[in-house]
Amino acid sequence: MESQGNGERVNRSRRQRQILVHTGAAGLVAVAASLAISAIKSYRKNRERKDLLGSDVRINLSAREILKLAELIVVKSKKVHDAVASVPLDRIDYGKVVSPLAELEAEQFALIQSCVFPKMVSTSEEVRRASTEAERIISAHIASCRQREDVYRVVKAFLSRGEWTSFEAKYYVQCLVKDYERNGLNLTSTKQKEVQRLKAEIDDLGSQYVQNLKDDCSHLPLFENELLGLPSKFLKSLDVDEKGRYKVALKSCNVAAILELCKVGETRRRVAVAFGKRCGQVNLSVLEKLVQCRHKLAILLGYSSFANYNLDNRMAKTPSKVFEFLEDISASLTELASRELSVLKDLKRREEGDLPFGIEDLLYYIKRFQEQEFGLDFGILKQYFPVNLVISGVFKILQDLLGLRFVEVSDPEVWHCNVQLFQVSDLITGESLGYFYLDLYKRQGKCSQTCVVALQNRSLSDNNTCKMPVAVLIAQFQNDTDDHPALLRFSEVVDFFHEFGHVIQHVCNRASFARFSGLRVNPDFVEIPAQLFENWCYENLSLKLISGFYQDMMQPIKEEVCNSLRRWRYSFSALRLKQEILYSLFDQIIHSADNVDVLELFKHLHPKIMLGLPMLEGTSPATCFPRSAICYEAACYSRIWSEVFAADIFASKFQDDPLDTNMGVKFRNKVLAPGGAKDPIEIMTDFLGREPSIQAFLDRRTEHSLL
Repeated sequence: MESQGNGERVNRSRRQRQILVHTGAAGLVAVAASLAISAIKSYRKNRERKDLLGSDVRINLSAREILKLAELIVVKSKKVHDAVASVPLDRIDYGKVVSPLAELEAEQFALIQSCVFPKMVSTSEEVRRASTEAERIISAHIASCRQREDVYRVVKAFLSRGEWTSFEAKYYVQCLVKDYERNGLNLTSTKQKEVQRLKAEIDDLGSQYVQNLKDDCSHLPLFENELLGLPSKFLKSLDVDEKGRYKVALKSCNVAAILELCKVGETRRRVAVAFGKRCGQVNLSVLEKLVQCRHKLAILLGYSSFANYNLDNRMAKTPSKVFEFLEDISASLTELASRELSVLKDLKRREEGDLPFGIEDLLYYIKRFQEQEFGLDFGILKQYFPVNLVISGVFKILQDLLGLRFVEVSDPEVWHCNVQLFQVSDLITGESLGYFYLDLYKRQGKCSQTCVVALQNRSLSDNNTCKMPVAVLIAQFQNDTDDHPALLRFSEVVDFFHEFGHVIQHVCNRASFARFSGLRVNPDFVEIPAQLFENWCYENLSLKLISGFYQDMMQPIKEEVCNSLRRWRYSFSALRLKQEILYSLFDQIIHSADNVDVLELFKHLHPKIMLGLPMLEGTSPATCFPRSAICYEAACYSRIWSEVFAADIFASKFQDDPLDTNMGVKFRNKVLAPGGAKDPIEIMTDFLGREPSIQAFLDRRTEHSLL
């Protein structure tokens, strides 16, 4: 059977997040179109390019053109910021202050992405290097713009005058001022320098923490009889030492395979302990310094803790809200999780005798139970998910549900022959809503992560000229073979539905300002639509629409398989969630107080949350938990948050009729259209007719429990 699960997304550096707008990420853009476009006028293809109406995205720039464009972006950006900064305080108005900055962002988003996106997809190593260098140049410029006290002073003065053309314009200026002040520009020059020093040190420490884990080359030597249950393909991938032992590198993929498949309990324990000891001393020191620096930064900026600082821009708002949220869910799931653990302990007793059950046994015995209970063979199931059939099925479901129309653009300019381009329009009015590329197949030089990247955000200029949203979905699917068409594992089907949900979110966002368009919404909200759309992967009707045996496409998966997949989805979900809550609470606590003993904190939390199961002796989970070190600091709860509120929306509005077009169009107009310009709690309350609740999330797990 094939291993399934929600693989953690690859962590991204802060510099990447400043430019590329990935799933849930936000990029800061600056500069004007006229001069930048001149940098690429010399570019010519062998055939004439088909321009996309409302799109400034430039495909296939050469290395030289990328670097030239990056330089011009910086020059023009500085010119615009200088102009805003020079406006006398007694002559400020919307046209001199706000409009130039907003248009700067809107007009140049696509040009900046045109510079930095090629490093992810280009087949040319020279272009990828140039793209990386362009990102460095633009990122350094963005950092300098954030320290423009002269621009801040003018924008702050305009904010105090209270002259607004719309609510969205007011919110835009408020966000600009808040960005500057979160960068310390409302402080004295001495304190500003300290803020910048701390931010630089935080970035360095976070990168160091992650790099230490990447550089770790530790491995365990294990004999073949210690690896019973592992497939021969896995064993063949390992090096062998002079004593005939397999050298198991302590990488996530190897460890996950052993913890899930190895029949030898002692091996599972040894591997789990070794994996949990990685970078123990060095990363403990790094993490302690990192948390201290974050706390100092928050205090300097006027917050009581780093958690307060980071949550100020999120739906949760305060650490107390996060603690309440996590503890409510944990307490509500304790009874179910206890029953789940009891079943697993019984399984181990029957297979291994009276040996104590440890945290290292969870994955193995969950899989054993699922094999016995569901009989799902994911290797066989894969044969029912040809890529093209899955894509057409997903398209049909979301077109019908949301009132959309997807039309493939013929003979588009693309960066690889396998890439496709589609236009999205409103099914009733015919209005064009945007475009998306699909870049789905593995190839040399392409980035390894599955994600959605915004290439252009929607925006509406003062003269009502609209820029169309453009996005690309990048995946790593296998190509066709001589024996069969490209087939997807079920986990890849779920991933595609999830990521395509981000494409839909990007295209259907109708905010007028680029700042609030596309995926630039509250970071606690950005995953909710994608998490919601995952539910359609487990509904019988939609499963039949996206499946068909590769040798006979008219033969979808059987009804009983659909039912088994739904029950499999929620099996042992309480125990799994308890583990995620454990790490989320740890993350929130270390960023909510000063001088926390991270080792003792984990030892205290582990048995409390995990129903008495102790932390593995000698391990240091805090030193090999990169989510808390970079990208998700004080925000590890956010994935659970998204899943909880997505479950509420599905249960309340779609469960009875998953293909209800009227409800789908309401969701598109009420939830997706406002984008980041409206408070997400207000958005959800308006759509649900009440405040969002955790109850549906809890009920779903209890309802589908087999125990």
